[in-house]
Amino acid sequence: MRLAALHPNLRVRIAVGFVQRLLDSMVMSFMAVYLAFQYGVAVAGVLVVAVMALGVVGTLAGGHMSDAHGRRRTLLLGELGVCLTFGVMAAADAWHAPMAVYAGYVVNKFAASFAMPANDAMILDVTGPESRKLVYTINYWSINLALAFGALVGGFLYNGHFTLLLGLATAGTVGIAAATFVLIAETRPDTPVQETRQSILRDFASGYRLVLQDRAFGRLLVAATLFMSIELQLINYIGVRLARDLPRQDLIPAAPWTVRVDGVEMLGILRAENTVLVVVLALVAHVVLRRVPDRVRLYAGAGLFTAGYMVLAVSDTGWVLLLAALVLTIGELMDVPVRQTLLADMVPDGARTRYMAVYNLNIRIALVVASACITVGSVVPPWGMAALYGLFGLVIISQYRAILAPSATRPALARA
Repeated sequence: MRLAALHPNLRVRIAVGFVQRLLDSMVMSFMAVYLAFQYGVAVAGVLVVAVMALGVVGTLAGGHMSDAHGRRRTLLLGELGVCLTFGVMAAADAWHAPMAVYAGYVVNKFAASFAMPANDAMILDVTGPESRKLVYTINYWSINLALAFGALVGGFLYNGHFTLLLGLATAGTVGIAAATFVLIAETRPDTPVQETRQSILRDFASGYRLVLQDRAFGRLLVAATLFMSIELQLINYIGVRLARDLPRQDLIPAAPWTVRVDGVEMLGILRAENTVLVVVLALVAHVVLRRVPDRVRLYAGAGLFTAGYMVLAVSDTGWVLLLAALVLTIGELMDVPVRQTLLADMVPDGARTRYMAVYNLNIRIALVVASACITVGSVVPPWGMAALYGLFGLVIISQYRAILAPSATRPALARA
């Protein structure tokens, strides 16, 4: 399928999503650092947790509103909130008012979380089963490219130019809101959620209760959460282990091109390798793997991904770590587009954004699990952490098997 044949909304949302991730990576990646310098590490941790908690509320509220009142309205409200709060943060930083910067940050993340389920549901609204793998592959590629460039630009501008960084984010999000207003059409199906003014809270609760009662969706949520929990190990337990334990060594021992790295530098190289490989190989992988059955891609992808992280948990040899990063990236590229397509197939038309809102909570839960693994890793040896990752991988594969079993309640999923 050609890109020109995609729905206009979809082309706009992919482009807008790239800019959003670019701006988010430029600014939000450094907010914890900003708060730590302003208020200390301990207080900054509490402040960031509060932002995450409010983001969960925003996600659930946005999911409910999008199903009840439409995707376009929800997107516009969320994106207007994001651009206004970036403006507040820029002005506050110029006036050296860190608490006002934090207040803008809180509302900004709430607004971004509020718009997220509507964006995800709109992609489902305008794609069919035949195009979803390509669409999710392109989207995944574009997100990783945006995160890489955003972190690079933000890293150069953060020190001494943070106000400029916030100003650029403000201008960019004004453009995003304008593009949504002018170019995006409503895509909500003709079977909207019905609610009465007397029972809005009851409708909110009952809608999400129905989502949580969907067993196949629950299994996919467990698999996605554990997958993300493993992925986040690189910047949590594995990052700590490499920084603390990896001996300084030669990656390229041949003079005059000798390259010596310590644990922190090795961590940066591994993160860069993963991002570059995703950007370079994502579209190639879609072409090469399109004839491979979905079941095989899910099982093999989860297995390779988990095995790569198990090696990262125990190895102290630079080239072994680089090879493991290659293996886990291949597994990631095999798994992610198929899992997202599987999600799209199981989401009912009338509750798409509620489903996407709950599904997006996997990231928040995974952050908690990954953080807890740092504490567990302080008392468990590296091989024990590798075994834990292996257990996560087995649970992921078992959830996929249950979802794709011939006795599954949704025949379309079983045929996958």
